[in-house]
Amino acid sequence: MTTRAAEEISVQKGDALIVVDMQNCFLPGGVLGVSSGDEVIGPLNRLIRIFQEKNLPVFFSRDWHPANHCSFHERGGPWPPHCVQNTEGAEFSPALAIPAGAIVFSKGTDPDMEEYSAWLARDNAGRSLRDHVLGNKIERLFVGGLATDYCVLNTVKDALREGHRTYILTDAVRAVNVNPGDAERAFKEMTAAGGVLITSKTVRA
Repeated sequence: MTTRAAEEISVQKGDALIVVDMQNCFLPGGVLGVSSGDEVIGPLNRLIRIFQEKNLPVFFSRDWHPANHCSFHERGGPWPPHCVQNTEGAEFSPALAIPAGAIVFSKGTDPDMEEYSAWLARDNAGRSLRDHVLGNKIERLFVGGLATDYCVLNTVKDALREGHRTYILTDAVRAVNVNPGDAERAFKEMTAAGGVLITSKTVRA
């Protein structure tokens, strides 16, 4: 993976952080545990603190599947049952520093629809992540979480498609790598679409 060089980036009004699917099912020991997925928690927590200090939005997405979701093996899907609503596996990692009053966006809630991207995931009031980004006049997005080659990839692509400057935090994402090289291909796809690869260490308050 080649990370584009970047000078330090100071967060500012018009920025938001998107934390993708940091749920127990996707962490080591989970039914779909991503190798070294727990290593992204430290960088994410640091950025959450920075965005909180600057009073900037932090958005959290989650898979929130019904028990009969179409992505599960029982219905011919590619995955074992995971992130089933109101189960321990669907909960966020207890090590993740989720602020009080954080806005959580749920996706994959329709049993007959796969939904990797968090872009149209909805909060409890029915507003999508896209609605919040537009409503808050967000221009730049910083994205981390799990997994690089699925939900991060598709969230980033949707954000870029609508013209948002989007930074992928390479030390705050990890890939499933069902096929060898999936992570590298995902990074190439995101950068080809206009995404910028940085590390969390370049981000400052």
